[in-house]
Amino acid sequence: MQAILAVTFPFFALVLLGYLAVQRGYLPESAIPGLNGFVLFFALPCMLFRFGSSMPFAQLIDPVLIAIWGGSALLMVVFTLALSLRRTPEGPGVSMKDAAFGALVAAFPNSGFMGFPLLIGLLGDKSAGPLIGCILIDIVFTSSLCPALAQLRPASETATKHGLLAPFGRALRGAISNPLPWAIALGALVAAVGLPLPGPVNDIVRMLGDAATPVALFTIGAVLWRAQQHVHTRTPVRDYLPVALVKLFVHPLLVLSGGVVANAAGANVSHFALLVLVLNAALPSASNVAILAERYGADNGRITRIIMVSTALAFVSFSAIAWVFGVRKD
Repeated sequence: MQAILAVTFPFFALVLLGYLAVQRGYLPESAIPGLNGFVLFFALPCMLFRFGSSMPFAQLIDPVLIAIWGGSALLMVVFTLALSLRRTPEGPGVSMKDAAFGALVAAFPNSGFMGFPLLIGLLGDKSAGPLIGCILIDIVFTSSLCPALAQLRPASETATKHGLLAPFGRALRGAISNPLPWAIALGALVAAVGLPLPGPVNDIVRMLGDAATPVALFTIGAVLWRAQQHVHTRTPVRDYLPVALVKLFVHPLLVLSGGVVANAAGANVSHFALLVLVLNAALPSASNVAILAERYGADNGRITRIIMVSTALAFVSFSAIAWVFGVRKD
């Protein structure tokens, strides 16, 4: 456990430093969009491009692993929707819009900004292949489905005459504009063609990719602080703590169960690949969901609290799950 904490502590410490830097005024709030843009459009795409161009396509797109991850994400969405919409003695559940974004934040781990560098630090570069498949599913499928569900209206309204298809199409067009899948695809294309980048260009890509880890983790903390400052409503603990716990414990359990079922069906999923998926599911919620919820007019206060609680608890829960599954970092 001590060896695992030695790897995980710096990652979560950088998140805390980003939070404190903005809180104490060392980093102005106006700089946060710039940091986020640098990571999303420059540093992370370069890191993903390098991994996409350094391994065979079959390691990037494994249909069985994608099915396990996608099926688990769908079950997480359904389960969290039911949890959020249920009536309790304390009162009715949240609205459909808020429940849909709660489902997104429960099913969408922080794979890009945190998971990629953390799991590579724990498990080595070979964990990149399974992770890339997870990122593609999260960006293209999960982050399109949940905003589409958030836009559903009562059946009596004409806006629903096309059901889920129209809002899903709009959300999918937004997801496709994300640069990360394109960076992966471009890297895979370069690998398939076998055409190396010119030396100076390769150096630029390497330098930007190397900057992704510290800047991304620092940015998570800064984004969390910003999201907290723009919260205008008070959210009862019962509306956000259960979803955070579902994210940290139910999600990895569902992924593990999916791997067990796949192996029972003869899919022959390797222990290592399944471990990568389980640890990815054990990550805290993606911080950018709070920005997306605010854009769609959902209760970003609830979403922010889910992200913050899951991030704070994940330092212990993620390390414990890694230890239980026998991760050894020498």
